[in-house]
Amino acid sequence: MSIEQMTAKMSEGQGFIAALDQSGGSTPKALKLYGVEESDYNGEAEMFDAVHAMRSRIMQSPAFTGDKVIGAILFEMTMDRDVAGKPTSHYLWEEKGVVPFLKIDKGLEAEDNGVQLMKPMPGLDDLLARAFKLGVFGTKERSVINAANPVGIKAVVDQQFEIGEQVIAAGLMPILEPEVTITIADKAEAEAILREEILTHLDALDESKKVMLKLSLPSVANFYKPLVDHPRVLKVVALSGGYSRDDANAILSQNTGMIASFSRALSEGLNAKQTDAEFDATLQAAVDSIHAASIAG
Repeated sequence: MSIEQMTAKMSEGQGFIAALDQSGGSTPKALKLYGVEESDYNGEAEMFDAVHAMRSRIMQSPAFTGDKVIGAILFEMTMDRDVAGKPTSHYLWEEKGVVPFLKIDKGLEAEDNGVQLMKPMPGLDDLLARAFKLGVFGTKERSVINAANPVGIKAVVDQQFEIGEQVIAAGLMPILEPEVTITIADKAEAEAILREEILTHLDALDESKKVMLKLSLPSVANFYKPLVDHPRVLKVVALSGGYSRDDANAILSQNTGMIASFSRALSEGLNAKQTDAEFDATLQAAVDSIHAASIAG
């Protein structure tokens, strides 16, 4: 598994990143949308078996290939399991040509100064070493911005880059995700503060280092173009953030150089009770539309 090949795929690949990293808190909701009710499984172990079956079905579908899906973000438990008899990260790269990433954050702190920082990550160095050994290319870590509060947003970006440096030191590529909540009244103002804070950190980053960014779709088209074009940024990806797939695709297509990293918008319409033909056709339609939006800009 070549780091150089994966870097080239992320830099030059014409496609998007699938976010398959729902964690404990969001898993029941993801399963319910997939047609699996809480009464269908008993306890956390069976719940994670059910969501792994869903993710495995997505990854093994003929609709899911590196031609259009250039990367996939995994939950830790997904990384530690197998797909079709191979470690998930190996299966993705070797069988599908899809670059594997790992979600590393442990959830969010309570809101303070209009933001939610990431909780402490005990054992992060060990997790990063394990991911590196399994051939994972990079990580993703999420915090949330709920108000245009300069103090809070600075704290979010400071923390994101601090963790990012730790990830880089472990030989992995960090996707920094300071999500701006799409429903807040001062979203555009929050984005302006966020962009300046990120640019300040990027300008200070050593020339030997690069990061990726995962950002909410902006209120103004191409608002994040200075980040897309920055020499310290490998790729800027967009989260769907609660928009429907159609709305997310429409906004994304107006942003040059940004690609999708959708979770719920990717799995929208998939159901456990579908035949393989129905499932694959539904997923293919999703992949095609998100891919088209990702390369439209």
